[in-house]
Amino acid sequence: MILGITSHGHPKSTGPPDIDNKKEIETMTDTVAFERSHDILIDAPAKAVLDYVSNPNSWPEWIAASHEMDSPDRPLVVGDTFCEQWHTRTGPAELNWRVTECQSPHLWIAATGTDFLGPIIARYDVVSVGDQVRYTRTIQNPARAKAPTAEMIERIDAEAKVSLENIKRNVEARVAAGTL
Repeated sequence: MILGITSHGHPKSTGPPDIDNKKEIETMTDTVAFERSHDILIDAPAKAVLDYVSNPNSWPEWIAASHEMDSPDRPLVVGDTFCEQWHTRTGPAELNWRVTECQSPHLWIAATGTDFLGPIIARYDVVSVGDQVRYTRTIQNPARAKAPTAEMIERIDAEAKVSLENIKRNVEARVAAGTL
């Protein structure tokens, strides 16, 4: 049973350039900041949850767009890098990630970028809520070329719901079996 799945987020304008700074106006491109967060309650220790999601080799098990990883098979820490073969509606993409922050068992952040989305930041937070933990996955695009459409946001939310349910099922089963 899914005990709680929520999502929130919205596109945010990066604001106008500094009118007094002519160079900034000449070199600045119009972008939009976009952030989306989704969370779920999981019956497992915080360390088991963060260890699972911070090991990129688990991503194809729970993210439909992740097809192949070139990564050490372990939870990654600050400075570690990995490569993800990602599938989008317009075709394949290669994402070269770097872990920028890790505070096990509560926080993990990694960053990458693409020509079509700009920088991408993945943030995973795990906090205790009674006998469970709340896992929150936040994806930020701080400088998108354009805001996502309402249809794109609906797809993002639907895919995130499936991903979170997959994480919950996989982590809880592995904890019960003693393999995580």
